[in-house]
Amino acid sequence: MALITKAIRGTQDVLPAESYKWQHVEQTALAIARDYGFREMRAPVFEHTELFQRSVGETTDVVQKEMYTFNDKGGRSITLRPEGTAGMARVLLEHGLQNEPLPVKVSYITSCYRYEKPQAGRLREFHQFGVECFGAAAPQADAEVIALARTILNELGVTGVALHINSIGCPECRAKYHAALKAYFEGRKDDLCETCRGRLDRNPMRILDCKSPVCSEIAAGAPVMLDYLCDDCRAHFDTVKACLSEAEIEYEIDTRIVRGLDYYTRTVFEFVSDALGAQSTVCGGGRYDGLIDELGGPHLPSLGFGMGLERLMLILEAKGAQFPTPPRCEVYLVSMGDKAAQRCFAIATRLRDGGVSVECDTVGRSLKAQMKYADKIGARYTIVVGDNELESGLAQLKNMETGETDEIALDDSLYTTLYTKSLDRQLADMTDLFGAVAE
Repeated sequence: MALITKAIRGTQDVLPAESYKWQHVEQTALAIARDYGFREMRAPVFEHTELFQRSVGETTDVVQKEMYTFNDKGGRSITLRPEGTAGMARVLLEHGLQNEPLPVKVSYITSCYRYEKPQAGRLREFHQFGVECFGAAAPQADAEVIALARTILNELGVTGVALHINSIGCPECRAKYHAALKAYFEGRKDDLCETCRGRLDRNPMRILDCKSPVCSEIAAGAPVMLDYLCDDCRAHFDTVKACLSEAEIEYEIDTRIVRGLDYYTRTVFEFVSDALGAQSTVCGGGRYDGLIDELGGPHLPSLGFGMGLERLMLILEAKGAQFPTPPRCEVYLVSMGDKAAQRCFAIATRLRDGGVSVECDTVGRSLKAQMKYADKIGARYTIVVGDNELESGLAQLKNMETGETDEIALDDSLYTTLYTKSLDRQLADMTDLFGAVAE
């Protein structure tokens, strides 16, 4: 019988053999964010379309070409989130979190959806780790968010990543820059793609982000924002750079970074990898001081970043980064007979309650088949329990790697012994992982 369907193009299944790597990356990112004072927040996968039109920007590729938008049964226009920041800003305002002590610092792991040609590390359904810092105007906050991203990448053992930073100014100084850009592109208007010709009057900065080779070549000679910064924006950017230098965080100025979303102001940044060719940005973010105002809230200078998890996983694999040992069954309880199966189930339940990974037979295998299965799943130990073991209260604990056996009592001492062995193994695995990352 043929499969009813296959996964939709641009989506990806994560199988059990790989999911532990994702868990390691996600848990590492969330734990480091907590160290920086960021607490996890969650938002729905879809929002009212207007939220993204007003925040992301109607002249962006995301809104014009890539959003998954549909009318629900009530006739309302709904969009699957194309990025994480707008939804988090909506949560902040709806629940009045801006009235709490500022800044409000949140982190999240989220799925996002964009209809674009699937590419390395960027699918139509993709996942991000992100942080948002609401209510922080000082340039030190910019440096802190950048440092957080760098710490996560370092902790995961990512190498060959460079930090690129730029400033795209505030609305006041950007107006002069827009005029200069418009004058520059007007002379080359006929060569621009149709989308960029439409952007010329509304938002000429978006042309700098166009993926068309022709538009990119034209944009290479365009004026740069740094030459048009007002005194306040220049001072802000200078302090960001000074903070990074003081913390010995290396960076390079990249005047081509504008980011793909309209809400960004002042500092923008990207962490760029040397592992994946053209699809090289693993993390991007910046400041968005006007976003909360745009969504109907108070003026609340804010900033954040998004880290693409699919792309990060590809980079980790390409760089040979170390992951924790895949989870394994600690003990497989081999049963012979109904009473032994019931006793094994009881033992397994208690061990699992104590945090030990245990399996026992649930499909009626023979003794030989159970031992073969225990070997296939990589069980570290087996214990065979039958009528004789139940009567004597003693069984053999077999080390499946060495073949060594030890007699073990089927009483409370069994749990103490196996808890200790499991803890010792976990500590050894952690030591091996930390040692590998340090190298």
